[in-house]
Amino acid sequence: MTAEATAADRDPARVPVRRLTVLYDANCPLCTHVRQWLARQRQLVRLDLVPAGSEEARRRFPGLDHGATLDEITVVADGGQVYRGPAAWVVTLWALAEHRPLAHRLATPAGARLARGAALAAAKWREGHREQPGGGWGGGVYRTADGWVYHPKHGWSRTTPSCADGSCTTG
Repeated sequence: MTAEATAADRDPARVPVRRLTVLYDANCPLCTHVRQWLARQRQLVRLDLVPAGSEEARRRFPGLDHGATLDEITVVADGGQVYRGPAAWVVTLWALAEHRPLAHRLATPAGARLARGAALAAAKWREGHREQPGGGWGGGVYRTADGWVYHPKHGWSRTTPSCADGSCTTG
């Protein structure tokens, strides 16, 4: 379920968002640092900080692709809305007293480009510091669900997702 799919069901004037669950990678130093930072902030909307892929995350959200939550920040609102990547960062900032004005700026078309760049920069850093199977750090290829790929030798590129499997939505 996406934020767009539930927009008609969740009129903000009728049903306010009271809680957001931030799923973070507990094995990522950057993610755990941000988690600790979030926990220290004054929250206008309660944030539950839950390790992605954990038993708790699976219990709370059985229909969620938990593998994908380890690849990209995911936030789930109390009404079932699911935010990923830059949108997840924006909605998380929106929940914080000191950062709600910034979230409003990042929700504009110009701000969305900045939010996307920040999310991609975090993903690049994260990939360079991710523990690799068999020990060691960094060096792998990082892929996002929307077609962006980071390769350590080539940098960022984007491939247009194929609609052959019927997964593309039409507007």
